[in-house]
Amino acid sequence: MKILVTGGAGFMGSWLVDELINRGFEVISVDNLLGGNLKNVNPKCKFIEMDVRDRRKVEKICEDVEVIFHLAAYAAEGQSLFSPIQINDINITSMNNLLVAAINNNIKKIIFTSSMAVYGNQGPPFSEDMIRKPVDPYGCGKAYCERMLEIFSDNFGLNYTIIRPQNVYGPRQNIHDPYRNVLMIWMNRIMRGKPPLIYGDGEQMRAFSYIEDIIPPLANTISLKRTDREIINLGSDEVITINQACQIILEAMNSDLKPIHVEDRPGEVKRAYCNINKAKKLLNLKIRHDLNEGVEKMVKWAKNIGPQESSYTLPLEIKKRAPKVWIKKLI
Repeated sequence: MKILVTGGAGFMGSWLVDELINRGFEVISVDNLLGGNLKNVNPKCKFIEMDVRDRRKVEKICEDVEVIFHLAAYAAEGQSLFSPIQINDINITSMNNLLVAAINNNIKKIIFTSSMAVYGNQGPPFSEDMIRKPVDPYGCGKAYCERMLEIFSDNFGLNYTIIRPQNVYGPRQNIHDPYRNVLMIWMNRIMRGKPPLIYGDGEQMRAFSYIEDIIPPLANTISLKRTDREIINLGSDEVITINQACQIILEAMNSDLKPIHVEDRPGEVKRAYCNINKAKKLLNLKIRHDLNEGVEKMVKWAKNIGPQESSYTLPLEIKKRAPKVWIKKLI
């Protein structure tokens, strides 16, 4: 089976490509390298540098594949309130192009990595039967993509699985990014001798999911028919506060720096974590790393890469109420 992975040079995408190749699949990996890195590309895959917003190229690349894993996205939920045009252009246009190409080329299945941002501010743990109620542009874009998959399935018979990952972390995360992936941001600041920044009181509640626990169940969506036309949360059930997570990072990096609390980030959901029973049942999810164990592996990788200057790739379109540390590029 020939499989297309969009975002294949990115964090989750490159890990997935490795897993699929190890399972014997032929993989075509595409990425525009906005957040991805050529160092992440598996030499055994066919890699094409391209933007999934290019409809002509998407139609061409889909002529010879059977299954699509769609991971290409600009997954910056917090930033999306201040850069809605660019972020939803990337996320929504890509999905529209892939849907049209999938129908025209009789693609067997699309596996879409959505986000728990579609749940919004509803009471956790979020379960898959909750309505979509996003509270930010990124979540709205993901909700749109999910609904489009359902509509195209109803009208054209397109098969799909929607995966909603939660706070996935680990080696290969974009170490330059100042807007997303809080654990990586803290590690990079600490390596640069700067204290970690915490928005608000730090009592936000999350469940961080280590990449090696997430990728095998994600890959299982190809072979497990019971995942067809299902929405599945995927992640850890270890709920922790941001303050506690920051202390774990500091201890893992043997740092005596003290975190600095800055103003709340507008629009941030304070309590966001999922029920993962469905993933355990349908995807054979097994959590083998708690946050301490996962962070230990990630710190080792980050120290090998070394400290990096932050890269403000997508500029803010709105600066009103944006965090001052973003406006002044202090991260």
